[in-house]
Amino acid sequence: MLQLPDSSFARTLASVEDAYEHCRQITAKYSKTFYLGTLLMPEEKRRAIWAIYVWCRRTDELVDGPLAELTTPETLERWEKQLESVFSGHPVDDLDVALVDTLERFPIDIQPFRDMIAGQRMDLYRSRYETFDELRLYCYRVAGTVGLMSTAVMGVDTTPHTAPWDRHPESLIDPVSEAIDLGIANQLTNILRDVGEDARRGRIYIPLEDLARFDYTEQDLFNNVVDDRWRKLMRFQIQRARKFYTSAEKGIRALSEDARWPVWSALILYSRILDVIERNQYDVFNRRAYVPGLSKMFCLPTAWLRAKVL
Repeated sequence: MLQLPDSSFARTLASVEDAYEHCRQITAKYSKTFYLGTLLMPEEKRRAIWAIYVWCRRTDELVDGPLAELTTPETLERWEKQLESVFSGHPVDDLDVALVDTLERFPIDIQPFRDMIAGQRMDLYRSRYETFDELRLYCYRVAGTVGLMSTAVMGVDTTPHTAPWDRHPESLIDPVSEAIDLGIANQLTNILRDVGEDARRGRIYIPLEDLARFDYTEQDLFNNVVDDRWRKLMRFQIQRARKFYTSAEKGIRALSEDARWPVWSALILYSRILDVIERNQYDVFNRRAYVPGLSKMFCLPTAWLRAKVL
């Protein structure tokens, strides 16, 4: 739960070590699949990713958390001011301490953080998206931005991977767009997994143009109707999400070597949620799609092999 502190109340903040440990605990509790991937990173990088994850989670909770009904545009403005303080090297609360340290260690830009806050502003006044272009902007802001933040921590491998006589500037990949695509793929997966939960809050993230294409109505969705129309609609949405995962794969080989296995692991593990939705016959209203722990472990050797040869 996010509570914006009173800046007039001076107190001693947590140590850097304690702040990172708190971030680790939050990540492990609320994103088990993501946390598993971070454990494959070098210590400095995984701690930075925990700090970023926690900031993103706190931002998301402003609109989706227990006190979301109290969030106003002014709340988000105060949160952005706190962000600016953090980027100036002045933590406001204990969890900020870890992010300030991370910013001192890695070349992270503030803009993706601001864009994520803009995504939360969208959630304040929108509960429907007419087209996929509109939804894609939302997905970039709330999740594609995470790819940008994380890439700054992961690092990019600038070593050419072609023969000496076939090296051209265009052969070096800048994985920015692929990092964004991975975030969008993850968010589309979240949307499909959480259709029922979102509907109970009066929200529909599947584009309305897609509902119309398959002759499936908003009322059908609110009534949890699973029929041929719904299954065709979900197959279409899953295919779209997988295209973003495929695009994201192309950028992993451009990351620093010690980041490839964790990213491949996270990509494979999260994309498997789509497989589970299919096995559940697209019933995301009554059955939550998740990847069992044992299946997660079986994914790691595949991810390691891809990190080495692709």
